[in-house]
Amino acid sequence: MKQIQCSFDLKIIFLYLVVTLFSCQQNNAQNSVASSDFVASDFALAKDQYQLLLGSRDFPRTLDTAGRVVGTDEWDWTGGFFPGALWYIYEYTKDPEVKANATIWTEKLEKAKDLTQHHDIGFVMYCAYGNALRLETNPDKIKQYQQILVHSAQSALKRFDPKVGLIKSWNEKASWDGKTVWKYPVIIDNMMNLELLFFASELTGDPKYKHAAISHADHTLKNHFRSDYSTYHVVDYDPNTGAVAHQQTNQGYADNSTWSRGQGWAIYGYTLLYRETREDKYLEAAKKAADFYMNHPNLPKDRVPYWDFNAGQQGYWPDVDYSNRKLKVIPRDASAAALVSSALLELSTYTSGADAKRYFDFAEGTLKTLSSSEYLAKRGTNGGFILKHSVGSMPHQSEVDVPLIYADYYFLEALLRYRNLAKAL
Repeated sequence: MKQIQCSFDLKIIFLYLVVTLFSCQQNNAQNSVASSDFVASDFALAKDQYQLLLGSRDFPRTLDTAGRVVGTDEWDWTGGFFPGALWYIYEYTKDPEVKANATIWTEKLEKAKDLTQHHDIGFVMYCAYGNALRLETNPDKIKQYQQILVHSAQSALKRFDPKVGLIKSWNEKASWDGKTVWKYPVIIDNMMNLELLFFASELTGDPKYKHAAISHADHTLKNHFRSDYSTYHVVDYDPNTGAVAHQQTNQGYADNSTWSRGQGWAIYGYTLLYRETREDKYLEAAKKAADFYMNHPNLPKDRVPYWDFNAGQQGYWPDVDYSNRKLKVIPRDASAAALVSSALLELSTYTSGADAKRYFDFAEGTLKTLSSSEYLAKRGTNGGFILKHSVGSMPHQSEVDVPLIYADYYFLEALLRYRNLAKAL
């Protein structure tokens, strides 16, 4: 009897394992379908929404209080995001009409290859022309776009002073404290402009662009991060000695707080630095900045952060008077969530095991939140933009709880990265 019972038990166990394996495979297949469904649905919406924005005369940026589209010229830092988003929509849909519009809006930016008034030529030119180069097949256009981007990189270097070792973000500017004037301000956002410089060195073989980018990244790594890997928004340098003069904020709540989108720029920026150099110090910075963001006790459960992690908290002392703002809630920033989800998906590919899984899972959860009705616009609404509830700058009372073009851009980029990674799982 013992032998018969043992044989019977083994058969039961075997059948259980087979059924469990089949069930897991079905669940994985269902999850894969569900994932592709929300990505497909989001891109279908994006294509329809951007048909509305194509009617704009200028580069769409946001909505005003009356719900009208606010546009900019090519000299604004956000100009490249609309054509860049069109390229992402084309990459997913393969619709030739979308490509034609992406080309038109990209080429409208050409004059900005001479942009030297501020540091954001990387945002403006590489988000548009960089994506165009990935997807364009016409050899004449490819050559033209390459030349434009190299010209843009040369313009970017005009704001790099070897004595300081960084690209100057803005011209002389007063801080919120009413007494400090920044002489050589560098903001954490500037990390995002370095990709253009790496591209230029790779294309031309001239290392001067890459060397400037690495110098900038190294100084930022040293001076923008606190011991817990939260970030200052602005670090001001002495233009004569290169010494740090001030560590403050321009768009965050307080000098000692952590502006959510700024933390996102840091995560994304050091992830791309690791991609371009394979230096472990940059990967470590990206991971620690990401861990600060992901594990912060003030991050809401849906993973869409408040505009600043420390807004309204004791121990943080803003120079801006917020007492008359009369806000019922602390605004969220979907642009920070979209940006971080894109960065984490790339970061997951440079890590392994539990780290890779938690970065991927966090990004996936964020994208699903952003794809919900709370943040995703309904067709024909939101002025044609895709995401709702972003914040441009609370201290300036500018673009609060509105759609922002760069939120859409990084959301679409993240969706593409997610789709490509999910396919490989």
